Amino acid sequence: MSTNPSRHPIRALWCVIRSRSTAFERMMEQRGDHRCHHEPFGDVWYNGEEPHCPPNRVQNPTPGLTIASRLAEVLADADESPVFFKDMSEYVLHVADDDFLGRFEHSFLIRDPARTVPSIFDKWPDFALSETGFAEQHELFDRVTALRGSPPPVIDAEDLMADTPGLVAAWCRAVGIDFRPEALEWEAEVRDYSWYDSGAWHDNLRTSTGLVAPDTDYLPVEADQRMVDAYEACLPHYEAMAVHRLRA
Repeated sequence: MSTNPSRHPIRALWCVIRSRSTAFERMMEQRGDHRCHHEPFGDVWYNGEEPHCPPNRVQNPTPGLTIASRLAEVLADADESPVFFKDMSEYVLHVADDDFLGRFEHSFLIRDPARTVPSIFDKWPDFALSETGFAEQHELFDRVTALRGSPPPVIDAEDLMADTPGLVAAWCRAVGIDFRPEALEWEAEVRDYSWYDSGAWHDNLRTSTGLVAPDTDYLPVEADQRMVDAYEACLPHYEAMAVHRLRA
């Protein structure tokens, strides 16, 4: 179900943090047939005129930057071309009624919290549970499922890395676009991928040439009680959504 008033579809990929989502976005850019927006509502959550992020993450509140203003930009682009954006569910859950959700075609990118939590901890040792986004992603998934009448497509990040062509092809079929294998590779490019922290969270992507898992050396979950608590809180939400994940 979609109530998008624009001429072209808006494809939203709702992620959790540290789930290969920016690499997926890079692949969508490489296709060349969508206008891509990088976390348009995340910018509002952190930098909007009324930030909703934890107080210690507030950066530079920007007058006029709101959910409505950013949505207007996305809708305007959809008048000219299909649009793709990826974002985190916690950034929009407070406005995600049927009218808001009905403007987009939805899919979800999940990842085992045993993988995401250590990666978050590496950047933010003081992270809040709300910043993991698992509970919020699950709630948004349930809202979209109720609106559609059936579960939307779900990709697991580890499945995506294990069989990238197969999973991307399955996702393309599920969202109604052609599979373009040439988009799975690109030239390494020095650029900022994010409005947050000068894009430091995407250092690996700057040297990447495709959807390939980089080498990492994070502490295990059991190394810190904050990670243990977060993992235990996030795991049931991940498992509930993993039942619906696409297979190659």
